[in-house]
Amino acid sequence: MSNIIERSFSILEELSYHAGYRTLSEIVEKVDIPLSTAHRLLNDLVAAGYVRKGERDGEFMLTMRIASLALRHLSAGGIVDVAQPILERLAARSKELVRLAVVDGDQLIYVAKAQGATHGLRYDPEMGQAVTLSCSAAGLAWLATKSEEEALRLVAQQGLGDPKDYGPDAPATLKEFMARVQATQQQEYAFTVNVFLPGMNSMATPVFNAGREVVAILIVAGPMNRLTVDYMESLSGIVLDTAGELSTASAVSPIFQRRPNQALPS
Repeated sequence: MSNIIERSFSILEELSYHAGYRTLSEIVEKVDIPLSTAHRLLNDLVAAGYVRKGERDGEFMLTMRIASLALRHLSAGGIVDVAQPILERLAARSKELVRLAVVDGDQLIYVAKAQGATHGLRYDPEMGQAVTLSCSAAGLAWLATKSEEEALRLVAQQGLGDPKDYGPDAPATLKEFMARVQATQQQEYAFTVNVFLPGMNSMATPVFNAGREVVAILIVAGPMNRLTVDYMESLSGIVLDTAGELSTASAVSPIFQRRPNQALPS
């Protein structure tokens, strides 16, 4: 990859984690690019319409152009049309957040959601993020379908999530994580307790295409005082049926039809 392109995307990725403006020095500290180079690339991104300058000199933020591209791509791929009504039904029955993460190369990317909680704590993380494989039910559900060698490669490539940034029961070693993957292989769905965030639980199961390849992961997540282990077990049949419905419906979406080890189509 061109060094200019790689550095430009690293700047865009850093800005994507923040809703407001970031100073040039803050950006440089995170992306490890020389200040003069970062300033030049930022000005190029401003000229291209992907970054906006602040009123104060040396401040930058993303425009909506990146979000517009992503939403247009998802719409063209049919994911929202295919999955959203199915996710909404599961959210209404579970009364919790339901999410869909699509397999994109070596990552899982959150692409759709439906919120079923109508009161109390509404767990609702940002869309478009890559799933942290070692600290999520989605990661367990996906890697449980892989060989041990491939599962180790994928989680080692991404790195273990730092437990201080996740829940207190997040795995601290690869050995601990792989033990959880192996346990998940004995069941039809994965679940985590107090792992992704303190006080949060989640469950997940794969969505297969017609060739029995995993193309997505269906997730239900919520506060552990509501989404208890017993409640997740009671929901398992509904969640598995919903994953089957998504598998059947996936035939109409170009994104679901691609081979899952391929990047999302352009």
